[in-house]
Amino acid sequence: MTGFATVAAFEAALGALPAIDPDAAAAARARQARLTKPAGSLGRLEDIAVFLAGWQGRALPAIDRARVAIFAGNHGVTAHGVSAFPPEVTVQMVANFERGGAAINALAGAAGLELAVVPLDLDRPTADFTIAPAMDAYECLAALSAGAAVVEPGLDLLVLGEMGIGNSTAAAALCARGFGGSAADWVGPGTGVDDAGIARKRVVVDRAIAFHAAAPLTPFETLRRVGGREIAAIAGAVLAARMARVPVILDGFICCSAVAPLAAMTGAITDHCLAGHCSAEPGHRRLLDRLGLDPLLALGMRLGEGSGAAVATAIVRAALAAHGGMATFAEAGVSDAG
Repeated sequence: MTGFATVAAFEAALGALPAIDPDAAAAARARQARLTKPAGSLGRLEDIAVFLAGWQGRALPAIDRARVAIFAGNHGVTAHGVSAFPPEVTVQMVANFERGGAAINALAGAAGLELAVVPLDLDRPTADFTIAPAMDAYECLAALSAGAAVVEPGLDLLVLGEMGIGNSTAAAALCARGFGGSAADWVGPGTGVDDAGIARKRVVVDRAIAFHAAAPLTPFETLRRVGGREIAAIAGAVLAARMARVPVILDGFICCSAVAPLAAMTGAITDHCLAGHCSAEPGHRRLLDRLGLDPLLALGMRLGEGSGAAVATAIVRAALAAHGGMATFAEAGVSDAG
């Protein structure tokens, strides 16, 4: 997709989500039943292979080209002391990504992922969303379109991640506005703030939810009011990937929060998504439950950058290797239990 020129275009796409290819999924499931193993013995690896087959539209899915896209943005809400790190770290980490020195560089290489780093107006933080919308409509559409732009023809898999000091506060606000609850239900330590920092974050999120209470509870309005550019970009990438039938692996709490406003209106938005892992951020498990996603991993990670999703890519590749590389009972001359 080239992007979302208008709010109406974004909402139209959200209302016309393509579905999985049932014939391809059924063919993949039938192949699983013929492979030289007891039925169901590879557990979720079998389900992953069928999932990929359905979205790629072929009984033998493959990952020849996979991309991890990391979106970066800065947040005006950091003025309230909600992060353990100053906002300039966002710029510094983007430079680290571009030099190849971050965790995601190493993990993307190990997972066979090409890396796209997309900084979004880092010299212009979003507004403090306790007193104003984080973005105006034009800024939010630009961020959504920047996300859509990473979904290029030929991609077999898209992995998503983020970088942005202060964005765990925005993520908590998105979840609270999308799915309800107080700040205490969604706020966690993020980059590692202490108890006093968590208390400040809760006050900020509750204040933001109260300030925007009268605004429409549409996905677009929630993203632009209490989100961030990098978070809106993830939402745009998820939606564009759906329109192109590209399966997606989501990363941690912040990455998944980008989908929360969309899922609150259209639960089917996550049908083409896998949750790479459950992070150590307290609200992530609750969010995954609301999104209907069962994470592939739980390693106590809380870095962001798409790191957990990149590690999970190895599991997806293993699922496809077994699906495509094993012999059937007939090919191997092995007696079928059926």
